[in-house]
Amino acid sequence: HQRVGDSRYLLEPNVKDGKGGLRDLHTLFWIAKYLYRVDDVAELVGQGVFTEEEYRLFAKAETFLRTVRCHLHYLANRPEERLTFDVQPELAQRLGYTDHAGSSGVERFMKHYFLVAKDVGDLTRIFCSALEEQHKRQPRFRLPRFGLRRREVEGFQVEGDRINLLDPGDFQRDPVKLIGLFHVAHERELDIHPGALRLITRNLRLIDGDLRENPVANRLFLEILSSKRNPETTLRRMNEAGVFGRFIPDFGRVVAQMQHDMYHVYTVDEHTIRAMGILANIEAGNLAEDHPLSTEVIGKVKLRRVLYVALLLHDIAKGRGGDHSVLGAEVAEELCPRLGMEPAETETVVWLVRWHLAMANTAFKRDLDDPKSISDFVEHVQSPERLKLLVVLTVCDIRAVGPGIWNGWKGQLLRTLYSRAEEYMLGGQPLANREERAETVKEALRENLRDWPAEAIEQHLDRGVAAFWLSAELSDHEHWARLMRAADEGGEAIAIDVQPHAFESVTEVTVYTTDHPGLFSRLAGAITLSGATIAGARIFTTTDGRALDIFSVQDMDGNPIERPDSIARLRLTIAKILSGETLLSVALGEKRSHLPGRASVFTVQPAVIIDNDASRAHTVIEVNGRDRPALLHDLTKAFYGLSLTIANARIATYGERAVDVFYVKDLFGLKITSPTRLDTIRDRLLSALAEPDEGVGDEHEKQAASV
Repeated sequence: HQRVGDSRYLLEPNVKDGKGGLRDLHTLFWIAKYLYRVDDVAELVGQGVFTEEEYRLFAKAETFLRTVRCHLHYLANRPEERLTFDVQPELAQRLGYTDHAGSSGVERFMKHYFLVAKDVGDLTRIFCSALEEQHKRQPRFRLPRFGLRRREVEGFQVEGDRINLLDPGDFQRDPVKLIGLFHVAHERELDIHPGALRLITRNLRLIDGDLRENPVANRLFLEILSSKRNPETTLRRMNEAGVFGRFIPDFGRVVAQMQHDMYHVYTVDEHTIRAMGILANIEAGNLAEDHPLSTEVIGKVKLRRVLYVALLLHDIAKGRGGDHSVLGAEVAEELCPRLGMEPAETETVVWLVRWHLAMANTAFKRDLDDPKSISDFVEHVQSPERLKLLVVLTVCDIRAVGPGIWNGWKGQLLRTLYSRAEEYMLGGQPLANREERAETVKEALRENLRDWPAEAIEQHLDRGVAAFWLSAELSDHEHWARLMRAADEGGEAIAIDVQPHAFESVTEVTVYTTDHPGLFSRLAGAITLSGATIAGARIFTTTDGRALDIFSVQDMDGNPIERPDSIARLRLTIAKILSGETLLSVALGEKRSHLPGRASVFTVQPAVIIDNDASRAHTVIEVNGRDRPALLHDLTKAFYGLSLTIANARIATYGERAVDVFYVKDLFGLKITSPTRLDTIRDRLLSALAEPDEGVGDEHEKQAASV
């Protein structure tokens, strides 16, 4: 399991050796064959190991897994054991799974697979329980029991570090014990005896409407959920045992619910449980290095259990069709009172579930230097407490998606949004008096550049408008100023600066050169050619016609580019493209001919969303489509062809899906408002999403190289 993935719910499972796969069933039978001297699994019923129903479950699981494995080998034309994304749709179709409302055929097939894997886990627990009973009955199997003392704790039997029932009929006499057992195990950090787990599996029918409405049962569940001890292990045990989904039926609907894409690594239930563990670790201070803001903020949160419940419910309505945030808020509104939460707590949970994507959408898709981005966000969030809750929930949600999804760049964007929103809420004036604030920055820069001649300082300060001075930290402005002056005095046509930032997980690439149409597009193409990906970009033009373009880039694994040879390649590629030594269209054509095919398995509906309300000064255009090398170059080339100027870009990739947001103006520096013009922009960008346009831009590339 450690070799192929120690989770039952990896979205590309190993059918043979993965957790809940054929190997588990075979190992179980091989042990039984030796211990019980049987030749067929059916004989274990007579031995008292399985009931008739459990035997049928074993047979159905084995048949299903064998069928899947045979089809997998046939499709791969080799002994392939991993159920990869590219074969899942074909396999689902062969096995007769069709699309239903809210879920595709492949998602329904994979949900069936994960439920079977869970059944294998149930059978393993049942078998382990029977095996332990065998050890007790037969002295030759019995293990020494030195130091093990049985004691009664809150109506349960504890032996060593394991909890069990005092009597096999306890659940039937008091169904609340089905929740209480997990509560005691959680509070006292006990393992659960296989015999108890076996009895839980056989008594799940007792978790009915009456138990769900029982105040004691709901109190115990809420205490587990919001305990100071990390609830992840206990919630996973409850889920594995089938208790979680029975007690919270809406959660049961997302058990084994997968999303067929390259972004999500786990099923919805596993993602949620992992998120709960991350939240507990943040609260305990275990992730302070990765998440300093969340670690600081969570200690100031007043509605602590609201945060835990909201995180539990944030994805509870996935797979139903429609907006899962809206549907999830409706679930929260019904469930929270049942759990015993106060009306004010319920209201906040409902709001958090409804808007749990709001902070990520603003931080990753909006220009945080644009005052309207902050004011719109603050108007929506309204209170400092909500802001604290939302930032922590957002961090937990993103980090629990899977390995490599969270990085310092995302953390930096969230911290920036949080600090600016908090300042605005607490009575600061970060969005007012722009000219005055710009003058304050310029005055501070004068002080930092006091080693320059006074005339040179004033000349530099005259090159930027207020928006430029308010767009970055003072240290950035000083760095750019020295870069620009050195290039100007040295007569450099192109100045390229590369600075890795390990904490933010990005490398900042600054290019200073003569501005010309299509420059941003060519830079985006050059960075792609160098093997880097772009996470964000800022574009400035000085009052004397020079361009200062700053890109935040990463390697293909989402890490900063730090190796000297990689930095050298990045510099050289940009220089060759801008000088005309390398023709971009030719080089990108060669790169496109070697596209990896994995993303082509997924259908991503292309979309262009144009928003004239998100910014006071710019038209904001969001482009969604299937990711591919040089996509950003193709899109920005389309903007060039449309005579639009890009002021800012937010670049994000979610598996196979690219979500790129651009702040643009027309050639007169105005928003684009004409409906006909907006339709033309939308159509041109949709064409760029559909396929690379090799022709557009070749001529301006040659012209620019001669500038």
